[in-house]
Amino acid sequence: MPIYEYQCTSCEHTLEALQKISDQPLVDCPSCNKADLKKQISAAGFRLKGSGWYETDFKTGSKKNIAGSSEAGSKTSTTSASATSSGTAS
Repeated sequence: MPIYEYQCTSCEHTLEALQKISDQPLVDCPSCNKADLKKQISAAGFRLKGSGWYETDFKTGSKKNIAGSSEAGSKTSTTSASATSSGTAS
């Protein structure tokens, strides 16, 4: 569930709320009890950045380091080269 930030337009109180995406936005300020809360726009707290961040997350055994091994790269290039040459030979 995402964390949303709110700010009251009356008293400028700020708060964070853990809500479902389908939940209605909060409107009542817990500080002044007025219905003046407005949802703020904010950036996510993490970034999915870099190459291969997902590569090893859910893999086990020999599949765990496919992109990092030199054997896997040479096997795939050899296999694709032979498939290409067999396709052009007919």
